[in-house]
Amino acid sequence: MEAIPARAHAYVCGVALAVPACLLVPPPLSAGKAPWWAVLLLAAVYAGCEYAARFRFAGPCYPVLLAAAFLLPPATAALVSLPGALLSPVEQAPAAPRRLWRAARQALAVWVAARVHGALGGRAAVADPDFPYALAPAGAAVLAFCLVLTLLDGGMLVAADRVPARRAWRGLFLRSLPPVAVHGLAGLMMAVLWRSPYGPVAALLVLLPVGVSWWAFAQYHRERAAHQATIRALVQAVDIKDGYTRGHSERVGQASMMIARELGLDEERVEMLRFAGILHDVGKLGVPTRLLTKDGPLTPDERRVIELHPEYGHEMVRGIGFLEEARAAVLHHHERLDGTGYPYGLAGGQIPESARVVAVADAFDAMTSTRSYRRARPVAAALEELERCAGSQFDPRMVAALVRALERCGWHPAVTAEETSGTPAGTSGPSVRGGPGARR
Repeated sequence: MEAIPARAHAYVCGVALAVPACLLVPPPLSAGKAPWWAVLLLAAVYAGCEYAARFRFAGPCYPVLLAAAFLLPPATAALVSLPGALLSPVEQAPAAPRRLWRAARQALAVWVAARVHGALGGRAAVADPDFPYALAPAGAAVLAFCLVLTLLDGGMLVAADRVPARRAWRGLFLRSLPPVAVHGLAGLMMAVLWRSPYGPVAALLVLLPVGVSWWAFAQYHRERAAHQATIRALVQAVDIKDGYTRGHSERVGQASMMIARELGLDEERVEMLRFAGILHDVGKLGVPTRLLTKDGPLTPDERRVIELHPEYGHEMVRGIGFLEEARAAVLHHHERLDGTGYPYGLAGGQIPESARVVAVADAFDAMTSTRSYRRARPVAAALEELERCAGSQFDPRMVAALVRALERCGWHPAVTAEETSGTPAGTSGPSVRGGPGARR
């Protein structure tokens, strides 16, 4: 159970008290009276959508609320959201203030949207639509609806002490506007069909494709969340096993993503290369811990055991279908352009592009992080070493891309595990193999 701070309770009460105050404001003369059957029908539909959201069959049904704003006077439009918001189940306790907050924010947003729509002559445009001019009042109403929700949500973040006031509204409106705009178009279609000869039944059919699209979108996000959880669990296991390199995987993922974007790859491949960078060392789970944490030099036999970790990692992720290109990077990120790398001694273009990206990101972070066998190098020195080895160990194109990305964005690595554990930063030891970040 998540407790609600007293300041947030006061904020919710203030927003809730604003609702009856708005409902008492006289409607514009052009608003007319709304038939109660229409208010009850829209309220019932919205309550049904809220109930379906509990079982993930639907999501926030803003098209119904915006259709109410386009069809009804402000006060009655605001009432449409109240039954569904007040009666639908809440996952977190305490339920009462959360229901009250949800009902109040939606009622205020719908009321403002209906006032704006009516002030711009939107009801006449809905009754006798003349496209594209009918879109102007509806667009203004959608903007007002989104703006009110954004202002209220940002205020709640501040009241609940979740973020500082200076950051509460940063980017919130721009992130919220695209989905609300899509819902606004569906709401306008509902309103136009409602006033057409086809009537309310045709208007409600608009919700079917909206519901299907929401369900598909939600499925995608749930699948994506499952992917992230799988990767996070694997990385956490590696970090627990090899404490000296804790955080290394995430930083390699970030550097790989920077290189990929600098190369102009599409976002899907950028994300895949981020996964590849994060998971490149997952094979260390198959390497004895005593070898990973050994302070002294490794024997040739010990070195051969450590050099098996790319193959171990490839076997571990082989069955994870969504990783695709990342598997090749996990297997080949220690190959070298001159053919002297491992595990297969591939050379030049035989090495997959994803592996060449991760190899540069891996070496860069290894050099700029303090390890048990040597202290961190400055970023400039690490880049100089990468450029020196470009063409023999690393792909020059990937090195140049990282240099350009760092010149534009900079590099702000997390504190390494060794620095937080009290081990002297200057501890040094021999590498397994010559070259940048050799013992990785």
